[in-house]
Amino acid sequence: MRKLLLSIFASSLLVGCYTMERDCEGFRTGTFEFETFVNGELLKTTFVRNDSIEIDYFQGKSDTSSIRWINDCEYIVKKISPKNMDERKAIHMKILYTEGDNYTFEYNLVGQKKKEKGSARKVSDKTE
Repeated sequence: MRKLLLSIFASSLLVGCYTMERDCEGFRTGTFEFETFVNGELLKTTFVRNDSIEIDYFQGKSDTSSIRWINDCEYIVKKISPKNMDERKAIHMKILYTEGDNYTFEYNLVGQKKKEKGSARKVSDKTE
């Protein structure tokens, strides 16, 4: 019993000491890809972000949004030319952790509690 408690304590120390990397500075600008499944179909979005503008490319169309950084890992995205009321709503983005060229994030409409998660991959440092 004593060995079991000791091994549980040692394991919890190892897990508790492990922190995920969160180096957000490298993901502020560049060209990124995001993939997700919708109705069984893999959809891919490419977006180019500089410090204050993000341009999304999806299914042959582009859309431009403004970016306001809250801190190194959080920012607010708002479409510059919304086409309807839903597109007028700002989105809060938060980078949770980074690993190599990838980052995992959560996002929600500003003012709403329901959050979703996603992952993106940096494919280039270019912002053109």
